[in-house]
Amino acid sequence: MELQGSCHCEKVKFTVKSHTPVPFMRCYCSICRKIGGGGGYVINIMGQYDTLKVEGMEHTKFYQAIKDKSLPKNQQELCGNKRYFCGECGCMLWCYDLEWSEWCYPFASAIDTPLPEPKRPNCIMLNYKANWAHVPSSEEADLFDEYPNNSIESWHKKNKAFIEKE
Repeated sequence: MELQGSCHCEKVKFTVKSHTPVPFMRCYCSICRKIGGGGGYVINIMGQYDTLKVEGMEHTKFYQAIKDKSLPKNQQELCGNKRYFCGECGCMLWCYDLEWSEWCYPFASAIDTPLPEPKRPNCIMLNYKANWAHVPSSEEADLFDEYPNNSIESWHKKNKAFIEKE
C-alpha cells in the first residue's frame, strides 16, 4: 500500500510503500511521549525505506535522542534512530535507523492516506508512561511494560493485515 504523508505547513510531502499500514502500536516511552505532540504516546508505521520519496527534504531536520539521560553526560549515548521533522512547522514525519536500514517508520499522525483502524492496539513501554497518560484497559488493548517480543510485521501477519509485496 502506498502511503502519502505531509507536514502541517505542507513544505514537506512524502510517499512510502508499507506492507504493515495498521497504526496499532502506541509507544509510551519517555522519548516518544516527549516528541509525540501531547497525547502521551506516539504511533509509527513501518515502510520500505527504498520506496521513500520526499518533496521538500531541504525543510527537514532530524533529532537523535539520548538513550538514557539518567547516566552521567560522559556515559550517555545517542539512539541510532533519527526522527525526521519539518524545520518550518515542527511536524514529526518519520524515523530511520541504520540498524534496520530496509525500513523507515512514518509517524501515523503525518499520514494523509486513510489507514486501517486497529481492532486491538498494543500499548508498549508502559513502565515509562507519564502518570497522566490514558491507557486503555486490558479488555481493549494488549498492554506491555517494555517492548514486546512481536514485531510490526508479525503483528500484521497474525492479524491478517499484512499486505504482500507487489
